[in-house]
Amino acid sequence: MRVTKALSDSQRVRILMMLRGGELCVCRIVEVLALAPSTVSKHLSLLNEADLVEVRKDGRWAYYRLPQGDAMKAVRPVLKWLESALGEDGSVLRDADRLARVLSGAGEGSARRTKACPKEC
Repeated sequence: MRVTKALSDSQRVRILMMLRGGELCVCRIVEVLALAPSTVSKHLSLLNEADLVEVRKDGRWAYYRLPQGDAMKAVRPVLKWLESALGEDGSVLRDADRLARVLSGAGEGSARRTKACPKEC
């Protein structure tokens, strides 16, 4: 039931789709989704409880990624289904474009410029 609850919210699905490209700092996810950090943290917490993401903490910063190794075996079918159902979805494509701009430092109000994210992020 935790997985279905986690997938029942479009913001959480958008986060999973963003993480296909690799590990992201919470500040990057916040910037792409344009949501409050507390809201994004709650979404990430639910995804983590459902074992759909893994978290790595480095000081005060948290980084999320899709599960690795054996844990990925259980998640892979869910991700494949999401990719086939939403790979061409407008919001997913816009998120991918915005994430690329954010990661390049070209996003409006980039977290890197406002020091909301560590340098290595």
